[in-house]
Amino acid sequence: MDAQVANHCSIKSAAKASSPQNAADSRAENTPKKKPRTRRGRRGKRRRGKKANEPPPFLPPEVNIDLKLVNPTQYRFEHLATQLKWRLQEGRGEAVYQIGVEDNGLLVGLTEEDMKASLKTLRRMAEKVGADITLLREREVDCDRARRKIAEVLVRKVPDDQQFLDLRVAVLGNVDSGKSTLLGVLTQGELDNGRGRARLNLFRHLHEIQTGRTSSISFEILGFNSKGEVVNYSDSRTAEEICESSSKMITFIDLAGHYKYLKTTIFGLTSYCPDFAMLVVAANTGIAGTTREHLGLAMALKVPIFIVVSKVDLCGKSTVEKTVRQLERVLKLPGCNKVPMVVSNPDDAVTAAQQFAQSSSVTPIFTLSSVSGENLDLLKVFFNILPPLSNSKEQEELMQQLTEFQVDEIYSVPDVGTVVGGTLYSGVCREGDRLVVGPTDDGRFLRLKVCSIHRNRSGCRVLRAGQAATLALGNFDRSLLRKGMVMVSPKMNPTICWQFEAAIVLLFHAKTFRRGFQVTVHVGNVRQTATVECLLGKEELRTGERAVVCFRFLKHPEYLRVGAKLLFREGVTKGIGHVTHLLPSTQNYHATSDPR
Repeated sequence: MDAQVANHCSIKSAAKASSPQNAADSRAENTPKKKPRTRRGRRGKRRRGKKANEPPPFLPPEVNIDLKLVNPTQYRFEHLATQLKWRLQEGRGEAVYQIGVEDNGLLVGLTEEDMKASLKTLRRMAEKVGADITLLREREVDCDRARRKIAEVLVRKVPDDQQFLDLRVAVLGNVDSGKSTLLGVLTQGELDNGRGRARLNLFRHLHEIQTGRTSSISFEILGFNSKGEVVNYSDSRTAEEICESSSKMITFIDLAGHYKYLKTTIFGLTSYCPDFAMLVVAANTGIAGTTREHLGLAMALKVPIFIVVSKVDLCGKSTVEKTVRQLERVLKLPGCNKVPMVVSNPDDAVTAAQQFAQSSSVTPIFTLSSVSGENLDLLKVFFNILPPLSNSKEQEELMQQLTEFQVDEIYSVPDVGTVVGGTLYSGVCREGDRLVVGPTDDGRFLRLKVCSIHRNRSGCRVLRAGQAATLALGNFDRSLLRKGMVMVSPKMNPTICWQFEAAIVLLFHAKTFRRGFQVTVHVGNVRQTATVECLLGKEELRTGERAVVCFRFLKHPEYLRVGAKLLFREGVTKGIGHVTHLLPSTQNYHATSDPR
């Protein structure tokens, strides 16, 4: 009876449910022919027959399934435990079990005794591999007039190397929509007083406290232990204690909402490589200001996005419903092509987290209040179950590459020296590693040594691909560093470029886009003004048109990768694309601009 369990990150159910239409066709072959009916009559009969013979409900084939785990033999138990261990490794420490479901997704259900025995066996399996289980939801199904149940269980463990699962969530939204307040409530564990008390710990500058508006990029953490319980700064915990107690960590990237800080917001989206984006919309104002702009940026960079409607305590139910309907209309527009999903109960939150990770078109919508705490638990359930986008195999492939660290922030810390913050794009970085940093204004790379590493405000000896951290560089001269540089392994032999080609789409331009036009180019952590040197095969571009364009940096050379996503802007002019070709700094563009 034991069916194979599948991991939601990489394992798909191969079995297909039999089609009701095929069954109807086979019955039709074995029955005598009758007088032909009209087209409308045949339709009505088929519709009525389908309703009468409606099959039992099915789960989508992507979920993890298991029918029954009742008193397995010792050999079978060892096999199941080994299977669970492998799937936890594939899911980077997480796996979800569906109990009472057949291989093809049919909801059969188990009796009360069988369900208890199956959960007991699963708990023994989890204990053997050093994991905990959490019952996400339980549902009754009607089968042969008997009460049967299906259960969904989350299995989570701390990986063997004590590296917790880390997901980065960029927080977007218009100014005064409640982004920083929501993060303060989630990470501090205390509700807001209605006057912004919860957001004070997130601000980095005095003018932010005075105006209540975020102008810089700040980071906050929210942890979940192996049992799915929230771990935050409540009970006077420190960041180091949160990291030690958590199996899963959500790192929030708080971005600016005001239009004049748009370049900072774009830099946060392109440089810090968020896994997901959370768009916060105030219920009392609806879609206003930079809301559409931020939604468009996330979609252009292909960052999966979900929406939180905040401040529901300030307005009536009809106003909240009006804002939700407005969001649904925008998400369904041809440019978005999203499927909105309003989350109103814990069951919806579990479903939303699973479908959101499986399909980029699904967009969950939460309605909550940071003052009253209404529906705040639904968002925590969503974060707890939300799986990573990449599996362990992709992570291993990145770690096998040479070290490449993107420099996003530069600090001078007393008694420590120069410190840089950023994200490790590939490879592994350890304390004491010797790397090269650049390019400088004259195109050189300088040698340096990594003295220490801090991740999520606590010490760390090893940094792996995809993780963000700060690196102490000792007495290295800070004036030689700038944002947009990279620290790479000397074995990489990095190359630099003044000019590069990119395949672009011009999203909007008031007139015509032609040679000599200057734009601000964002490529990863690179942000610099560039001039349009040439449009291959065209003289000019208009809104909505595509072309291959050659850009030239104005101030200094940069380190780029072919295939990197590109976003450029200048005033109302906006465009997206990707880098297709790099031109070495010593090479003349017109000598290589022949048709290729």
